[in-house]
Amino acid sequence: MSFRINTNVSAMNALRNIGGSAMELSKSINKLSTGLRINSAADDPAGLIASENFRAQLSGMDAALRNNQDALNFAKTADGALDEISRLLRDARALAVANGNSTIDADQKQANQTQLNNILESVNRISRTTQFGRKTLLDGSAGVQANVNSPTVLASAAVSGAFGGATLNANGTLGVNVTTAATRAAVTGTAAYTAATSLVGAGSFTLNGQVFTTTSATTRDDLINMINEASSTTGVTAAVSGGNNVVFTQLEYGSNKSVQLTTSAGLINTLAGSASSTGIDAVATVTYTVGAATTTAAFSSGKGLTLRDTSGNVLTLTAAGNAVANNASAVQIYSQAAQFQVGANAGQTVMLNLSNTSASSIGLGTVDITGNSVSAALDAIDQAIGTIGNTRANIGSFMRNTLESNVRSLGVAKESLAATESSIRDVDVAAEMTNFTKLQILQQSGLAMLAQANQAPQAVLSLLRG
Repeated sequence: MSFRINTNVSAMNALRNIGGSAMELSKSINKLSTGLRINSAADDPAGLIASENFRAQLSGMDAALRNNQDALNFAKTADGALDEISRLLRDARALAVANGNSTIDADQKQANQTQLNNILESVNRISRTTQFGRKTLLDGSAGVQANVNSPTVLASAAVSGAFGGATLNANGTLGVNVTTAATRAAVTGTAAYTAATSLVGAGSFTLNGQVFTTTSATTRDDLINMINEASSTTGVTAAVSGGNNVVFTQLEYGSNKSVQLTTSAGLINTLAGSASSTGIDAVATVTYTVGAATTTAAFSSGKGLTLRDTSGNVLTLTAAGNAVANNASAVQIYSQAAQFQVGANAGQTVMLNLSNTSASSIGLGTVDITGNSVSAALDAIDQAIGTIGNTRANIGSFMRNTLESNVRSLGVAKESLAATESSIRDVDVAAEMTNFTKLQILQQSGLAMLAQANQAPQAVLSLLRG
């Protein structure tokens, strides 16, 4: 072993070790003071990349959760407005029912009509002014608009935003191929009356629950007039066939409308008994076309001239359009449905279609309850109530099965992702504290040994003194 004065290798070695332990001690203090294992890219480059990706995902999830809440509030605003429209339509129906009573005089009927008109104005106002922020909800601008291109074929079209299991998310057209035409129920009497003045004889008969009585002076035309004057109650009109028989025809099309006749012998029928008939509902195959792509759905759930599918879309045929025929491009579709980003990644969006709920759009453009059209008014109001109910059901399903479910899923995903990110980036305090204590001891012992190493050259002095 040699003794040197100029170069103290032992002190240099001790100083180097102290510097290393001091650097590690500084890192440990940084980790313990921040609670993070990775404070810079130098701490763990690969871990930093993974952690930053997870943090970006977590930030997106936070924004998505806020978007979900906004979407829920958006849908609740629309549902609240539609609830008020439903209440107004219930009042409108009550007015129509009241006007169907013969004890109501003309002034009372007109007062009810005025009130009904005010109700329809309120429906239009709600449709026009309901907003979420600056976004109007119920005027058609927040949903899929359906414009009828063939008014001779279709009286109206209302779409839900879904079609054949797909979303109506692009502008296109609907082609309506009527495969079954609707019919009206009809019953033909067996007794023949050769002239308008032919006597039908005394007796009684029941038509759709309404009892009619004839006398020995009642003629065939008297009978016809008697039935037609009560058509607003029975929903049935009468006429004479080419064979001079009385034909009873239901005013409305479809399987839910019927003619029920019970008569005594010699009156309308040659023999006493009952006869009944029901109509047939229209059925169509509808095609949604966007460019060269087509989607087909069966519209077989409606009644009468109303065509419905399982997605809540409704098409109403006109009397002229009620024929087996293929009507191409009968409806123009404009997709304007409200879209919500409900996930943290691209493409994780959902759409809510809010159709136009103005009075004319739900089939209540003109409703008269002052004359003999009460039955038709009731049918129109009932259909409007059904349309609003279907719209509210779609909104409710969207809130419950899409948004609320998504919030729950996002909450679980966020929790799991945060746990994973924490395992990468956060410091294990117990383990790091153990390391910190070790580094403190190393630094203290290193300083002590540096002091000893610095004393080593002093031994050379004893040689110089000798």
